[in-house]
Amino acid sequence: MSLFAAGDRVQLTGPKNRLHTITLESGKQFHTHRGTLEHDALIGLPDGSVVEASNGDAYLALRPLLSDFVMSMPRGAAIVYPKDAAQILAIADIFPGATVVEAGVGSGALSLWLLRAIGAEGRLLSFERREEFAEVARANVTAFTGETPANWSIGIGDLAEELPAAAEPGTVDRVVLDMLAPWECLDSVSDALAPGGVLICYVATATQLSRVAEAIRATGLYTEPSSTETLVRGWHVEGLAVRPDHRMVAHTAFLISARRLAPGAVLPKPARRASKSDYDDEDVELWTPGALGVRDKTDKRIRRVVRDAQQLAERTARRTEPGASGAAATEQ
Repeated sequence: MSLFAAGDRVQLTGPKNRLHTITLESGKQFHTHRGTLEHDALIGLPDGSVVEASNGDAYLALRPLLSDFVMSMPRGAAIVYPKDAAQILAIADIFPGATVVEAGVGSGALSLWLLRAIGAEGRLLSFERREEFAEVARANVTAFTGETPANWSIGIGDLAEELPAAAEPGTVDRVVLDMLAPWECLDSVSDALAPGGVLICYVATATQLSRVAEAIRATGLYTEPSSTETLVRGWHVEGLAVRPDHRMVAHTAFLISARRLAPGAVLPKPARRASKSDYDDEDVELWTPGALGVRDKTDKRIRRVVRDAQQLAERTARRTEPGASGAAATEQ
């Protein structure tokens, strides 16, 4: 049985189900406006224990799950939500030992899920255009795993330009694209993917979805793309009071996937009526990233996120060092 120790990150659930994440250190206290909770009261207890604060409030103490961590970690860019990460792992069939390409890496949320799925024998090649986002991702992955995985690399630059040098043609099992214009990378991705390999794109808007679907079809190198959207609605269940929650995690993005055909293979044309799927140059202009209304993070905010993520990683590193006494308490 694993017991809480100095340096462990612990998620506290208090009154009204409010969540707080702290890093344990002997002699420190967790403060709220209602009272204090001694870290020493938690050290030595098993996961799932309940302790009382000075005012008598009870707190449930649990180690954060990966889904908890990614929702509370420092962010330089929007993250892939757990509901979508789970679908990506399933739809793309991410398996132990797989060679996976990911772009862009953002804050590292999806990287953590992919690293867990491929295991120590797999290989994850991540690509990110912005160095500061890559720094946040490295720090977040290190903070959760305790180290920078040896089977993970982050290339800085455009995937279309960097991938050919990072992976031999036909050696990549899966490609996950989380970017504004995934259609720009299809040539490089198609060369890298092995026959039968899966391409999956995470796009936020319907116009992006349409553009990438038509671009995939136009290559003639893939199966017919399949598109999905995942919505999660919680339910309140208490006695006879059973009803949907008032809030839900609705649209975050679309997932569109297809599989690489063998060299020279020609996909049979489906028997269907003509549709209004054609588009012209004017339509393409509306699909460009500049017309999508994307807001960039300010440099000041990015610098703060990088600093927060690196501090979190450093605390984790100190915890794993022999004789370490633990890191300073933090509240998020």
